[in-house]
Amino acid sequence: MVTIRRQTPPQRTTLLVIDDEVRSQRLLRVNLEPLGYRVVTLSTASDGTKLLEQHNPSLIVLDLKLSGTDGFELCRQVRAVSSVPIIIVSGSSQAADKVRGLHLGADDYITKPFESAELAARIGAVLRRVQGLPPSAPPILQCGELEIDFSQQQVTLAGYEVRLADTEYRLLECLAQNIGRTMVVDALLAKVWGPEYTGEYASVHLYISRLRRKLGETAQQPRYILTKPGIGYQMVAANQ
Repeated sequence: MVTIRRQTPPQRTTLLVIDDEVRSQRLLRVNLEPLGYRVVTLSTASDGTKLLEQHNPSLIVLDLKLSGTDGFELCRQVRAVSSVPIIIVSGSSQAADKVRGLHLGADDYITKPFESAELAARIGAVLRRVQGLPPSAPPILQCGELEIDFSQQQVTLAGYEVRLADTEYRLLECLAQNIGRTMVVDALLAKVWGPEYTGEYASVHLYISRLRRKLGETAQQPRYILTKPGIGYQMVAANQ
């Protein structure tokens, strides 16, 4: 069983950049190090588990096109053992690649070429979500068979622990802290992803779908998360 906990941030946040273009590595280092980040760059990687053990990053910036193991496979490997945030950067603007990356557990996807300031803003938004604490929440919320321990970031369903990626947990946390209230999609984007993501409704819908699947429900037969068509979503104690 897996206990979901946020990592305690180190004194200096480490960003692991995996990109086979040396120019891109240098550009990111030049723009991110002045912001106080420790930037580690790699051109290739073959084992996501060893990657985490060797570098202990606070966030991974991952290019999809790598020699050897590609970015999709590395994302899958990392997400299988850790909830460390992952931002995919790619020259592909195809919706299928973005959806695949998010399905594999990436927290964000940004298309090349991009402005360094935009990537820095997205890194900051993701790290704020990871390092933030739930505001004045009860220590444990019991919702039918679903239990959320906010202090431990631990989710159980019918006594079994549910493994959630960080963004999935933050979305569930936001809905749970507003149980009984309808949360409009823009509000969820602002609270969970950050104000930089206004209008990116597909991300919310995708993560709601992933949450529902892990909580054993569907949009047609919801137990905890109700869809309010044209408005947003609402968490309920239990759908009888």
